[in-house]
Amino acid sequence: MSAKLFTPIQLGGITLPNRVVVAPMCQYSADDGCMSDWHVAHLGSLACSGAGLVVVEATGVTREGRISHGCTGLYSDHNAAAMKRVVDVYRGITRSPIGVQLGHAGRKASTGAPWVGGKPLAAGESPWQTVAPTALPFGEGWHTPHALSEDEVRGLVDAFVAAAGRALAAGFDLIELHSAHGYLLHQFLSPLSNQRRDRYGGSLENRMRFPLEVARAVRAVWPKERALGARITASDWAEGGFEPPEAVAYARALREAGLDYVCVSSGGLVAHQRIKVEPGYQVGFAAQVKQGAPIAVRAVGMIATPEQAEAIVGGGQADMVALARGFLDNPRWAWHAAERLGATVALPPQYARSHHAVWPGAALARPRGAGA
Repeated sequence: MSAKLFTPIQLGGITLPNRVVVAPMCQYSADDGCMSDWHVAHLGSLACSGAGLVVVEATGVTREGRISHGCTGLYSDHNAAAMKRVVDVYRGITRSPIGVQLGHAGRKASTGAPWVGGKPLAAGESPWQTVAPTALPFGEGWHTPHALSEDEVRGLVDAFVAAAGRALAAGFDLIELHSAHGYLLHQFLSPLSNQRRDRYGGSLENRMRFPLEVARAVRAVWPKERALGARITASDWAEGGFEPPEAVAYARALREAGLDYVCVSSGGLVAHQRIKVEPGYQVGFAAQVKQGAPIAVRAVGMIATPEQAEAIVGGGQADMVALARGFLDNPRWAWHAAERLGATVALPPQYARSHHAVWPGAALARPRGAGA
């Protein structure tokens, strides 16, 4: 029996040739939101990976919505032109779809890159005013955000729509709305960060209102022949936070809003979270959402081996899997996984002579039983 991991899947109007996805990974290497030569090299390498889909890093819908000064954006036509350059390079290498994750960092914006500590920007580092549903900082030592007014909330819906239009101009096949990891849409969803008393706070229906307004507005302008999804959270890993039953309800509402899939993640909302990180630690959340909501589901989180990925998809816990650091560690992960599972992926013709069927050195480089 062939590996289900390497069978096609339809998402909206696009078809992924397999169910291996390269998850969005911030590179902190943009200039005022514009992609650089680093992104050409990074995404050019991933275009050779054999993955069924590559999703570009979290991209701010406003300048203030970026995590850091080095994060990508789609708040200007200059941003879109820089992204189109990279998308065109990607398309010259592979036919597999490429997507972009649109988001707003909210109270977790205005920080430095991880390799300089990832801390909130100090006074001499050009910080900016962060925003959130409620004026509660992420943790001790973080900026206190400005609580958004209802008019400002509606303005951010418009910012997501404008960014979606630029994503279309740049040539993306898919948009993924970032509604996890403690960023703005997630901040509205969780009672730990949303203590509003208006129509955007209180009940789950109210806390979902802004994320669903964004989803419906983007769906209205994003072509049905492409794909639209969201990364959602299933747990805040903190008492009183967002939990799996609410994630199921949210996924069902996103499906009703016209989205094609959800990627189920968790954490990142509060500094006092207590996450037990272990292999596949978020897969159970994906399985709960898949069981409770009629929408395609992607699992993510410490998925590292081909056998683990195949067990998740073949066992029906999720429809797809996503890897992030696994592809940084090994950009040919999908090649080696297909080899291990007896499947095939398309290699660029320039690299075809390295295929294990024609290169005896593969058996030396990857002895039977070795990791992917």
